Amino acid sequence: MEGAAASSEGLRYAEYARVPAGAGKGEAELDRGLARTMIAVGLGVATVAFAGKLNYQLSVPHQAITETAKRISTSSLSLYYKGGFEQKMSRREASLILGVSPSAGKAKIRTAHRRIMILNHPDKG
Repeated sequence: MEGAAASSEGLRYAEYARVPAGAGKGEAELDRGLARTMIAVGLGVATVAFAGKLNYQLSVPHQAITETAKRISTSSLSLYYKGGFEQKMSRREASLILGVSPSAGKAKIRTAHRRIMILNHPDKG
C-alpha cells in the first residue's frame, strides 16, 4: 500500500516538474501553424463572401429593384392627404383626409373614420 501511495504522490509532483528548454519549440511551431490555418480560413471566407456579393450584383438588375421600391413607397404614402389645412375645415378637406369622395354617405364616412382612428390609436402598438 505504501508503494502505491508513493507512486501516486510521485505522479502528482511530476505534473509540475520543469520542462526541458528544447521542449517549448514544438508548441511554438504548433501555435504558428494554427495561426496560419486561421488566417487562411479567414481569407477563404472573405473571398467566398466577395464572390457571392459580386454574383448577386451581376444577377439581379438594380434598376428593377429601385423602380419597384419607388412604386411601393409612393403608392403606400399616396393614400393620405398631404396638403395644407385651411382655417376652417371644409367638407372637401375632410373627405380628402378620410380618403372618401365628398358626396360619400354616412356609412362610408364612418367606416373610413373608424379605419383611420384604429390605425392612429396610441394603444395599437
